[in-house]
Amino acid sequence: MTKVKAILGNFKRYWFLMTQLIGRDFKVKYKRSVLGILWSLLNPILMMTVMAVVFSQMFKFKVDGINYLVYLMTGIIMFNYFSQASNMAMTSVVENFTLINKVYIPKYIFPVAKCLFIGIDFLLTLIPWLAIIGLSYFGLGEYTCHFNVYFLMLPYVFLCMFLFTVGMGLLLSCLSVFLRDIWHIYGIVLTLWNYLTPVFYSIEILPTKLQFLMHFNPLYQFLNAARTIVLYGKCPSLKTLGILGFIGVGMLIIGSLVFRKKQDKFIYYV
Repeated sequence: MTKVKAILGNFKRYWFLMTQLIGRDFKVKYKRSVLGILWSLLNPILMMTVMAVVFSQMFKFKVDGINYLVYLMTGIIMFNYFSQASNMAMTSVVENFTLINKVYIPKYIFPVAKCLFIGIDFLLTLIPWLAIIGLSYFGLGEYTCHFNVYFLMLPYVFLCMFLFTVGMGLLLSCLSVFLRDIWHIYGIVLTLWNYLTPVFYSIEILPTKLQFLMHFNPLYQFLNAARTIVLYGKCPSLKTLGILGFIGVGMLIIGSLVFRKKQDKFIYYV
């Protein structure tokens, strides 16, 4: 409990620094961009459009009984958040080595700030996502999605995914200090992870054994919970909600423990 209070105290003490880091990332990302932050709204729509044409028209992918466009966009925005946040968190400690060498700063501030920065982008992508759901009432897609009371469970699903992402970010940022090859390896892992996660396809097309193994994919659990609410108008089971919490908190604990154990040695490697 004392350690938790110390960590929360550090967040309060260094909150100004964290906001500056997040603000700097926004400035760098949208520097000299004509549309600026509007790209956060346009990007998921454009990606959904391209993937919808490729997979639904060319490869004839579809999911029976539900709106494929909403199914696809849900997978895109959630996987993209994890991919971008964990990737940026991985390099955050090394990229800020000048600050680490000059003054004392809790080093976990850097990967957490990256996850929060991409998290703000993620919240912006929810605007076009909700718009696509609303447009399904007017004939966008073959089936209609319905806003329902279970949408109130979505913040819990997203929070669990955020905790999981922060945990992965802490673990990866720690590993990358000692092994820079992880930057290249993780890119390959993310590509493989993308294809092993039903972002654009349904697990129903997979053999039974692979469908069973898919349940061990954490990102599948997050996507499936969100789609259960949005596409089927149902609340995920208590078991599913418990699994999401276990995955999120469990990964955060693992990442935090590894990071805390190794952080004192960072200065010798960065």
